Amino acid sequence: MKQTLNIGYEHYEMIDAMPKGDYDLVKEAEEATATANAPYSKFHVGAAVRLRSGITLHASNFESEVYPAGLCAERSLLFYVEANYGNDPIEALAIASNPSERECYPCGQCRQVIVDVERRQQSPIRVIMSGAGSATVVDTAEKLLPFTFKL
Repeated sequence: MKQTLNIGYEHYEMIDAMPKGDYDLVKEAEEATATANAPYSKFHVGAAVRLRSGITLHASNFESEVYPAGLCAERSLLFYVEANYGNDPIEALAIASNPSERECYPCGQCRQVIVDVERRQQSPIRVIMSGAGSATVVDTAEKLLPFTFKL
């Protein structure tokens, strides 16, 4: 039987049209791209989260000479948050890149980890994917990976 999957999202042609909290988080993710270690791909990614307590944290990607030992900005940040702020749920995650020729979307592994964090904290994470002055926003990571892996 054929079925249809509809995914709602918000799109902002200009990031300055976003709500202030989302805009600020995107700017923090953009700033985090400066700390990326990406000597091979030259693709610097930054991620920033806002926790329920109001704390914001950021991280960037790290490439290693022993590929595939590097880590995406999103997973670097999520693992840090889980280890150090595990009882303070993530409300929003922003992703940015440099160069920024288009919006930066999380890879499949990152999508699964974001869903894993949502399940653990029992609340959705707003995911803001920005680049080239625009942004696409989903209100839960499950919209990025509707057929997730479950044990």
